[in-house]
Amino acid sequence: MEPAGDRPDVILVVDDDEDIARFVEFNLRLHGYEVIHAGDGQEALEVIERQRPDLAVIDLMMPRVDGLELTRRLRADPMTAVLPVIMLTAKGMTVDKVHGLSAGADDYLVKPFDTAELVARVSSTLRRNKEFREVSPLTGLPGNSRIRREIADRVRVGSDYAVGYIDIDRFKSVNDRYGFVRGDDFISALARSLHRAVVSVGLPPAFLGHVGGDDFVFVCTPEQVRPLTSRVSTDFEKAADALYDTSDAARGYVELKDRRGNLRRAALVTLSIGVSVSDADKRITSPLAAMTIASEMKSVAKSQPGSYVAVDRRRGVADSGDRHVK
Repeated sequence: MEPAGDRPDVILVVDDDEDIARFVEFNLRLHGYEVIHAGDGQEALEVIERQRPDLAVIDLMMPRVDGLELTRRLRADPMTAVLPVIMLTAKGMTVDKVHGLSAGADDYLVKPFDTAELVARVSSTLRRNKEFREVSPLTGLPGNSRIRREIADRVRVGSDYAVGYIDIDRFKSVNDRYGFVRGDDFISALARSLHRAVVSVGLPPAFLGHVGGDDFVFVCTPEQVRPLTSRVSTDFEKAADALYDTSDAARGYVELKDRRGNLRRAALVTLSIGVSVSDADKRITSPLAAMTIASEMKSVAKSQPGSYVAVDRRRGVADSGDRHVK
């Protein structure tokens, strides 16, 4: 039963235990997968630079860069942010599973495991990821593969375009304060605000995609960037305020307990938007490069207070920014 598609899915196995790695590799190859191996997290990062796997099976306990840190790094990089990860752990303790899932793992396996369970987890995780890449179940918006095709289409016809990478500042504080169900409400609110902004800028039609979580991408003309981002920032902040408990919204922050039980304050959510621009002055011909530059500029926006748009035109000036104030 070879995986569906034009080529076998490539599975990266990251484990410093050679016996476990060989067992996993043998059984996955037996079921039609192509397998590559890395001995620890650092080697895995180097392997991923050379070859893009479709899924990673990562051991929790490893030297140098362990499984948790590797998964966090993968999730922080836009090039690997949606790579599905199955975490291996020798412990059956719930806390290890929670830590793995919190770091961004999609699933976990407790050692020792049998062949049938391994193959079933790999197969189901790949299937879910491929379905999600096409359409987000939460927002109904297209995912990563469709986003890349949209940028590639604009490159092919030679038109000027801009790619925006957007997420919610302090989104974790919402999940911590109210739970994931309310957190999904904030994500849905951002999707609706983006849709209204896309409609408001008119023709040519801008494109909107959902990378995952609170990360979204829009593709538009360079001229549409300012009106689109201005509209979405104002619209989302108004919608988000209504999702907070009345007392939290009134005082302008939420109170959260840290690991030591101390209260800390988290300001209400805003947006960080990074934008890459491809025009006559600087052509960006790779969809991944356009998204990476936009993600880098989003990091610049994160360093600014309030909702902020950081634009990189690759003209020797790193950032021309717009701050949106309530």
